[in-house]
Parts: sequence; C-alpha cells; structure tokens
Amino acid sequence: MADLSVNICGIDFKNPIIPASGVFGYGREYEEFYSLSELGGIATKGTTRTKRTGNSAPRIAETPAGMLNSVGLQNPGIDYFIQHELPNLMTKNTVILANIAGSTPEECAEVARKLDATDVHMIELNISCPNVKQGGAAFGTSCQMAEQVTAAVRKAAKKPLIVKLSPNVTSITEIAKSVEAAGADAVSLINTLLGMRIDIHTRRPVLRNNVGGLSGAGIFPVAVRMVWQTANAVNIPVIGMGGVTSGEDAIELMMAGASAVQVGMAVFTDPYAPVKIIRQMNDFLDENKISSVREIIGTVQPW
Repeated sequence: MADLSVNICGIDFKNPIIPASGVFGYGREYEEFYSLSELGGIATKGTTRTKRTGNSAPRIAETPAGMLNSVGLQNPGIDYFIQHELPNLMTKNTVILANIAGSTPEECAEVARKLDATDVHMIELNISCPNVKQGGAAFGTSCQMAEQVTAAVRKAAKKPLIVKLSPNVTSITEIAKSVEAAGADAVSLINTLLGMRIDIHTRRPVLRNNVGGLSGAGIFPVAVRMVWQTANAVNIPVIGMGGVTSGEDAIELMMAGASAVQVGMAVFTDPYAPVKIIRQMNDFLDENKISSVREIIGTVQPW
C-alpha cells in the first residue's frame, strides 16, 4: 500500500480524506457503516455561540449534478458541542476539525476561545456567514472583513486555524492572501456556490430562503480552478473540496495543490464514499508506482 499520510500545520493525518462540515454531523450515524478511524479527519457541523434552529423548510433541493441547501447552520451551540459531542469524537482515532461560524468577529472569537481550551485538533472558521455589523454581507466576500474576522479568531485561539473560503468572490486569491496575513495557518475551499431554482408550476423558488448553496459534482471544475489559483498565491496549506465523488477527483485536487481533500455531498448518495475514495486513491498510487500521496501535491504542469 502507498503511504497516504499527510501533515497539515503540524498535525498528522493518516490519509488526506475528511468528510466536510455539514454533511457528516458528528459522525454518529456514519459509524454504523464503518469505523471513523478509517478517515483522515472529520470536519464537524458548523457550531455557533448559541443554539440555532436553522432556516424554514423547504431548505434542501436536488439539482442536476448536485443539490441546493439553505439549512442555516442549525446546531446545538458551542457549550452543548463541547459537553456532549466533542468527548465522543475525540475517542475516534482521527483528526477532529471543529468548524465554527458567527454573525460578528466577536462571536466567532468567543466560540474559538472556548474550543481552544479543549483537546480538539484544529479549528475551521467558516467565513461565508453574513456579518450583521456590516449590512449582512458575508465575511468572505471582502478582504477587509475576511482579515478582520480571521484576526479576531487568531487572537482568541492558539490551535491551528483553517479558514474556509467562499467561492462567491471576484478574486479568491486576494481573499486567501488576506486571511493568511491575518494569521490563518491554512485555508479550505471551496464552500458552496450561491444558486437558485424555481418551481415553474408555482412560480416560487424551490427553497424557502429563495437562494442557497450549490454543492455536488457540478461545481468540481470550479473547485479545481480555485484550489490551483490559491495554492499558487499563498504559502500556507490548502485543503480542497467541492464536488469530489471519487479517488480520481481527490487526486486531481491534490495535483492542483491541495494537501488534503474534504468530501461533501457524495456522502448523501453513498455513505461509504469517503472510505471508497481512500481506497481508490491508494489504488491509483499503487498502479502508478507512486510511494507517497505527498509526491503528487501541486504537481500539475500548466501549458
């Protein structure tokens, strides 16, 4: 077998595959199918300062080659997570990335500060959330706001900080460089693309929130492009995601420059997707006589 291990921000992963935030919950349901220790890591459901019930239904809809969602960060809050979910996750012999979000930099910092006092391995900051102090624009759509919220969280926590970037921007590289300057140890991308579908019979959007995040295989080429651009613009590790459905997809993102890969919507159609992707990656490396997955990172050769 090939060596699938990677190291990101000083943290050792047994393999580069991580179920993405929002699709895997806290792993309890998927543990009925396989041991969570097979995974490189787990990105937990986004956690906020207080409990959130999320948006009104309908908030999920299928699309060609993907899905739209506007779940709205439904979660039990950081105190519940630390008390009831994190202790169980920390027994699973895999890296735990605690995904956090908030409506203000101060809220994000408070959540990070509480996590910093726990044994969680890494913090992943979602900057696709609206900043209520600046008119509801997402933190991740402005270099200034992205830098501000990253700096606040960096000041509050010493654990390795990953900043999850929004693709709904004019320049992903400028945002990435802003969060790097503010102290991010790594970036993960891409989060969902903003999309919309309309029921032509009712003439209403299919989502109650009108618009939602588009994920799934249809966005994969966008993810490859943005990972490649970002990996060539920053000096910190990149974790790639966005429409990954196979080991070949994961290999492609790593060749574009990703040091690890998160798997999202694929687990909804096949709960075994992450472990299948790990095996497919190993098969590719063996077939091509590549001894370590680290050898392929950033090896794409542009024309």
